[in-house]
Amino acid sequence: MPFTRTQKENLVAEYESGVANAPHAFLLSYQGIDVPRDAQLRQKIRESGGSYVVVKNRLVLRAIEGKALAQLKESFTGPTAVAFSDSEPVALAKVLTDFQKDAPFLEFKGGLLNGVPVAADQIKEIANLPSREALIAKLLYLLQSPITRFVRTLAAVPRDFVVVLEQIRQKKEAPG
Repeated sequence: MPFTRTQKENLVAEYESGVANAPHAFLLSYQGIDVPRDAQLRQKIRESGGSYVVVKNRLVLRAIEGKALAQLKESFTGPTAVAFSDSEPVALAKVLTDFQKDAPFLEFKGGLLNGVPVAADQIKEIANLPSREALIAKLLYLLQSPITRFVRTLAAVPRDFVVVLEQIRQKKEAPG
């Protein structure tokens, strides 16, 4: 059943408010996925803080005109779904690549990270990155490590001096 003009306008508006403004998006070919697996994929994407939309290519191309996602307009061919997130692209990429291991028919067409296009084969590399929290923890450790070593070095001088004084005291008190 063909869409009416009003339905098409509503879809374009929906795409403009969601997909078109997303800073992080991954385009997928979902051909061959069954309904239970699709529902499972949507649930996992929601849990990671993302969204998943099966798009009509001609309508989404209208919605992304002039937006960062327009850089991937050549990828909007055939059955296309868009997984997008406003905050955590690594978690979304991990969910998609983990799901792809069980569903090899799910193929990446391309992606967008902070407005920069990403090739389909690089999405798996993105999924292997540590999470944002892990990167922040590593950064804090690296920033804190030199300071901690410096404090230990400063504390070692008086400690060693006290140890030497204690050894001298024990030597003088020893019978002999």
